[in-house]
Amino acid sequence: MSLTDIFLGTLGITLPVFAMVFIGIGLKRLGWIDQNFVNTASRLVFRGTLPTLIFLSLIGADLGNTFNPWLLLYFALATLASFFLCWAWAGWRMPRHLRGVYVQGGFRGNCGIVGMALAHGMYGEAGLSIGGLLLGVVILTYNILSVVVLSFYRPRDKGSRLAQWRSIAKHILTNPLILAVLAATPLALFEVRLPIWLATTGDYFASLTLPLALICIGGTLSTRALKRGYGPALGASTWKMVSIPFLATATAWLIGFEGRELGVMFLFFASPTAAAAFVMAKAMGGDETLTANIIALTTLMASITITAGVFALRVAGLI
Repeated sequence: MSLTDIFLGTLGITLPVFAMVFIGIGLKRLGWIDQNFVNTASRLVFRGTLPTLIFLSLIGADLGNTFNPWLLLYFALATLASFFLCWAWAGWRMPRHLRGVYVQGGFRGNCGIVGMALAHGMYGEAGLSIGGLLLGVVILTYNILSVVVLSFYRPRDKGSRLAQWRSIAKHILTNPLILAVLAATPLALFEVRLPIWLATTGDYFASLTLPLALICIGGTLSTRALKRGYGPALGASTWKMVSIPFLATATAWLIGFEGRELGVMFLFFASPTAAAAFVMAKAMGGDETLTANIIALTTLMASITITAGVFALRVAGLI
């Protein structure tokens, strides 16, 4: 296969995902969708269609081929390492009041939407299965580590800290994505199959997830925020879209991961900063403008950095 064929094949995987994001931007500018639509659709995706997609993909998966505890362990450790690397860099280069949101923006990716969409585009149902298992690790680590760093740079009394930890624990334990993974795993292990009518209905409902979620990302994106300062945002975005994906993926390859497992991990590590980071920063008194800048910049960078990364890994024959 020539380099041109590999490159065109790579574009066939990544361009549809980012085209939907830019369609969302266009629809928002045309006034065909508004913030109320984005808020409602985002809730529908988070609470309904995405958990259904994960549930069905895991039920239909061959866990004997897709479940790898070492993969989950490595992803968790790599996420933790990237978190502390970002924190060390922020402690050296960033003013204290910006460090919390800088670190969160530098390590927290939008794996649930962009990562899953790309995994599905590259590996089909197997990509969704591996991605669904990784999401359990993603949700736990991203939420807990974000609370840690944002709390560290926001002085609170003990009572308010305890209340914050209780709140985040409640959100983790009741997170629809985690519940979907927990509900589907035993059914997949015992090879339980849903009735055809129920599986078909679920497929119809789950098929709304990726296009609707990607349009919502585009509808939320604001490039105007970048005009209010982009220095720290560029630094955090470089960590998120270049340094962390390169270091984490290279280390994964060196210790023996390859093929679709390496590919899905790269897509998850290389996903742009999650929109949930804005909500978390705002709720905990962080710099919401910087967070919005990071989200916008990483999303715009993703179409180039992810395409380049996938192309390089395919040329090298690693995925």
